[in-house]
Amino acid sequence: MDKMIRNAVEGIRTKASELGFLDCGFSKAQFLGEEKERLLNWLENEMNGEMGYMANHLEKRLDPRLLVENAKSVISVLLNYFPSEKQTDPEAPVLSKYAYGTDYHFVMKDKLGELLRYIQTTIASCEGRVFVDSAPVLDRAWAARAGLGWIGKNTNLLSTEHGSFFFIGELIIDLELPSEDKVVRDHCGNCTRCIDACPTQAIVAPYILDARKCISYQTIENHGEIDPSLKDKFENRVFGCDICQDVCPWNLKSEVHHEPAFHPDLQLMKLTKEEWNEMDKPRFNELFRNSAVKRTRFEGLKRNLKFLED
Repeated sequence: MDKMIRNAVEGIRTKASELGFLDCGFSKAQFLGEEKERLLNWLENEMNGEMGYMANHLEKRLDPRLLVENAKSVISVLLNYFPSEKQTDPEAPVLSKYAYGTDYHFVMKDKLGELLRYIQTTIASCEGRVFVDSAPVLDRAWAARAGLGWIGKNTNLLSTEHGSFFFIGELIIDLELPSEDKVVRDHCGNCTRCIDACPTQAIVAPYILDARKCISYQTIENHGEIDPSLKDKFENRVFGCDICQDVCPWNLKSEVHHEPAFHPDLQLMKLTKEEWNEMDKPRFNELFRNSAVKRTRFEGLKRNLKFLED
């Protein structure tokens, strides 16, 4: 790697760190041949449930060059969201940690936009796009290819340094940067804690998640009736689920994030079980104004609460 390219890579890493990202890695923009078969098998078995969009734009999902003209590089970043705060009422419906603060889409897009502008003004003139879980991009696959971790048995990206309580985002750009030679080997070993702990048995085999059984899917992505066969298996989860991450040994070393936007409203953390169940739409809008919880809408949240109570 010549000195100019090496300096460019280090400059991007340094800027990413200044923006608060945990890690930053590079991979070549190319067709994801290894991932194609796994994705097709998952879709053929209808494990995507109502997430029909996962079957759309398959070629784009597997080839970033169809998303950004003349794409040469994928820059993957991780952003920590592990909180210091906890819900105070032990009987309150449990909210996934990622939804405590401001919707991560806004936060990540702003930071990635700034990183792209840095590259364009400091490294080289280039074109690119920001991606944060909002387009046909296989985030975890690209992060793994960039050497940021491995895809664990619970299908989350795992890092020996950072665990898994982080968001993943990408820049796909038409500037050629050296891809990582580092491939992080699978460190799951014989551990099956995530599989054993999942109350709905959504991890049907190591590295295979049936979304239809997943609490996160049922409480967020599913817009119809919650599968009645999962009754009494949600362990009081009202929006999302962290169980397979909470039990993962690699998350024992999770460090608290330093992102102000992810700090929750303390009123939210103090909600009692009764206050959750009595919540009306104005209160919902007040508490979740900029939150990812708005994805399920007020009606969806009430449906989830009812499912926990009935």
